[in-house]
This record gives sequence, C-alpha cells and structure tokens, in this order.
Amino acid sequence: MISIFVTIRIKDGFADQFREASFGDAHGATREEPGCFRFDILQNAEDSNLFHLYEVYADEAAIDAHREAPHYKAWRSTVEPWFEGNIERVAMTTIFPSEDGWRNQKPHLLNW
Repeated sequence: MISIFVTIRIKDGFADQFREASFGDAHGATREEPGCFRFDILQNAEDSNLFHLYEVYADEAAIDAHREAPHYKAWRSTVEPWFEGNIERVAMTTIFPSEDGWRNQKPHLLNW
C-alpha cells in the first residue's frame, strides 16, 4: 500500500470553503474508488489555514485513477485558486496495518 501526506496552505478567508469543498473529494475517493483505503482531511490546530490530507491507496495506478476521477477534478478546479504557495507531498509505504488490514477496513469507510 502507498500512503501520501499532503500539506496545503489556504489563503486567508477560505478555510471554511476549502474544508467544505474537500468533503466531496474525500467522499468520492472512499466510496467510488476501490483502490482508496483512507482519505483523512485534517486542519492544523495552530494554523487554521493549513490543511493536511492523509490518503492510502493500493498502488500508483490507484493514485492515478484518483487524479482522473470526476470528484477530484471538480475539487481541484474549485480549491486551486485558494492555494497559497506550493503543495507539499510526502509519499510513504504503509507498514501497519498490513495490506489485508487496509482491505478489511475498507467497508467501514463507507459508513460515516
């Protein structure tokens, strides 16, 4: 499994809109993408304009599929004007849970 940790700084005055718009991408990723096993939206406790996304995918093909998904494209076109500075992205390999553990958790992502 591949995980990514994305850090996005949003311009002043757009944090609430960014948070709302991001729900559509997270919902679409977890519900419509079989290769997405986690999509967390986190807002920094000390800086409300700083957001972090933690995502887990089966492989690079699943990440590519996410970037081609309609919900991602809609999200990106909506929020990109609110970005301040460059997006930071860290790619990682998951260790725990195991691959089977991630796959077993997938059904629980659909019920929130």
